[in-house]
Amino acid sequence: MTGRNDIDALRNLSGDIWNVAVDEYQGGFLKRRDLLKYAALLGLTGFAASQGLTGRARASGQTGGTVRVGLGQPTKAIDPVSVTDPASIGVISQVGEYLILDDPKDGLQPKLALSWEADETASRWTFKLRPGVKFHDGRAVTAKDVVASFERLVDPASGSSALSAYKGILSKGGAKLVDDETVAFDLDGPNSNFPFYVSSDVYNAVILPADYAGDFEKNFNGTGPFKLETFRPKQGASFVRNPDYWGDKALPDRVEIKFFDDEQAQVLALQAGQLDVIPSTTRLELAIEGNPNFKLLSVQASSHDEVHLRTDQAPFTDKRIRRALALTLDREAIVKGLLKGRAIAGNDTPFAPIFPSADPSVPQRKQDIAEAKRLLGEAGVPNGFEVTLTTERAYDIPDYAVLIQNFAKKAGIDVKLNVLPQDAYYGSATFGSSPWLDSVLGITDFGHRGTPDIFLNATLKSSGSWNAAHFNNPAYDALLLDYSKARDLKAQRLAAGKIQTLLLDETPVIISYFSQYSRITSNKIEGVRFTAISHLLLDRVTLVQA
Repeated sequence: MTGRNDIDALRNLSGDIWNVAVDEYQGGFLKRRDLLKYAALLGLTGFAASQGLTGRARASGQTGGTVRVGLGQPTKAIDPVSVTDPASIGVISQVGEYLILDDPKDGLQPKLALSWEADETASRWTFKLRPGVKFHDGRAVTAKDVVASFERLVDPASGSSALSAYKGILSKGGAKLVDDETVAFDLDGPNSNFPFYVSSDVYNAVILPADYAGDFEKNFNGTGPFKLETFRPKQGASFVRNPDYWGDKALPDRVEIKFFDDEQAQVLALQAGQLDVIPSTTRLELAIEGNPNFKLLSVQASSHDEVHLRTDQAPFTDKRIRRALALTLDREAIVKGLLKGRAIAGNDTPFAPIFPSADPSVPQRKQDIAEAKRLLGEAGVPNGFEVTLTTERAYDIPDYAVLIQNFAKKAGIDVKLNVLPQDAYYGSATFGSSPWLDSVLGITDFGHRGTPDIFLNATLKSSGSWNAAHFNNPAYDALLLDYSKARDLKAQRLAAGKIQTLLLDETPVIISYFSQYSRITSNKIEGVRFTAISHLLLDRVTLVQA
């Protein structure tokens, strides 16, 4: 129990916005770890670190040696500006860094930024940079490099994969040099969660030299704890400890990464002792289940497979029909069966329970076949209807599609499946030429983010780049603006509750679960860290002593 003196000490750390969070903590609405995560969001990084949130694992084994990693094939040339695939993100993690790391356990951790703060409206954010940081080529990192990195990401001509994330948040000209160690961001509008947008949550936001020419594979020039040794396209890469790293030097001597075309080959190599770390899938987990030689490491995430229902095309122009389909799903059965219990139930909004701003008082939607049939009758289709569900052949999604098909059948809805190769499903990822964005009903995987903002803006805002539901609701857009302007957790939760309630009523999307993210490792190593967006952090890995 925190005493009165402790609470008073917390209040003295900052102003009214922080004090609202302290009130929430004192009232039992916030856990201590969530309070400390919020401290980091506000830029109280020193306080968060003093409470043990350092994002570092202590070495308990032998240092040195080589960590051997298996990854899938990168889908194209590895370039932080345009990267989207998990393998490339895993590779870039060895050499590239962000202003802030969104650690899955401890929240926002200072990396190339030492501190940050917002103005009174949360429309301008100012970041102080860490001094003494060098790129692998020996040049010092300055504010000029940071400004150029973000200007590149928001430039439509750059090929940036982050344009969707920054749309309506940060535009070209918004990143500004204050001095050599200070950068300011003038946003398109108020956003109290902006630090997440310059963190590892936007995996393209790696800080690169100002004169970066798009040739990352040539030298992998970053600021990270490892630097390039060799790179072989389609085969793999190796990295060695960076002796000039600004922070604690990496514990392993080397990281060796091998690319695989087939996931089964990865687990066979792991079982043969040729690899130490591989990605995890349900199929691979079954292969190592009960074997004491391997470990399954997991973190809870906001990752989810979103079912979109096109609100502008029949049959889903009627929200009663959209709600009816959502009511057919048995979420607990999906979590226990499909996901082996490594997920939490979703409530058809991007507000995962792990987000402190989510309103837990909004009732959880559960399976109700009788109500689904009643809604269908009220909407004029008492005998159900036929609809095609289009999705991607990736991860557990095809199996999820079959479950949806079976659940929908209970209410008389006949779902036909159209499962496409992943590249074909996404197409050009633009409206009019993408089965993802054009299909009347679809399932799309969305990776973890530390805040719901990107999901709320990109997938549901009327002008959102990922708005596959073609949801155009002025009331929602207005509530989203209220949420973005909210400066404290209490106000955010109030706005979030209204958004959650509206989305349950309208049901443009079905989000029935939020997954955990996992890696499989040998029991011969420890200290593997990772984010739920595929970053693989290996600088604290040690060999387990026999």
